[in-house]
Amino acid sequence: MFGRGTVGEGCDRTDLSLPGHQEELVRAIVETGKPIVLVLINGRPVTLGDLIDKIPAIVEAWFPGEEGGNAVADVLFGDVNPGGKLPVTFPRAVGQIPLHYNRAQISHRDYMFMPAKPQFPFGHGLSYTQFEYSDLTISPEKISPAGTVAISVTVKNVGEREGDEVVQLYVRDVVASRVRPVKELKGFKRITLKPGEAKRVTFYLSADQLAFYDRAMRFVVEPGTIEVMVGSSSEDIRLRGSFEIVGDVREVPGERVLFTKVEVN
Repeated sequence: MFGRGTVGEGCDRTDLSLPGHQEELVRAIVETGKPIVLVLINGRPVTLGDLIDKIPAIVEAWFPGEEGGNAVADVLFGDVNPGGKLPVTFPRAVGQIPLHYNRAQISHRDYMFMPAKPQFPFGHGLSYTQFEYSDLTISPEKISPAGTVAISVTVKNVGEREGDEVVQLYVRDVVASRVRPVKELKGFKRITLKPGEAKRVTFYLSADQLAFYDRAMRFVVEPGTIEVMVGSSSEDIRLRGSFEIVGDVREVPGERVLFTKVEVN
């Protein structure tokens, strides 16, 4: 738990470990041999080092407010099935920073004594149930630089409890005139499923949402292959496919904030 003055404007830190004596306290509790759940109340990612292998479960509560105690208790006692996903990336060590799921397509090697992958990736989050992804369809397979593609997937609750899943859509521009990210989040949808229930989630992705600034600083959509990735986090990709943008380069008239339309049935 982060105390007052450890998070916020002007509270920069040179490390991300638990502050003060908190790590010492956690280690002492772990050494008792009792099963524990670590509840993090914090405003930034933390690094846990080897503690990650000694703690059976972690609840990320952020700053939950006045009713935070009741909310955390509901999760711990199983009255509520958690379904939240991380909006940030948790590094293994501070030396990995900056660390982004949407890094550029450049050399990305492991460190000498540590893997390059984060401790918890962007979009990560567990539940008391499990979800199965299937039947990815992309229609049409080719669109114009002004077109729209429908990306559909079936998600089924294959566990024994009702729960929420956040279905996440990522894309990658395979070949472009500028270096593009290895993946970019383009849509997400939180759905509630009873045990054995399945729902069809459809994302409508506009070509304008794939525009970027070219070497002449024009905001453009380029022709080429777009890889599609659908999953439970930026690392937990369950299904992959692709579609193609065909035609001439199209300049988009001004950068706009575009949202992906999503349907569930």
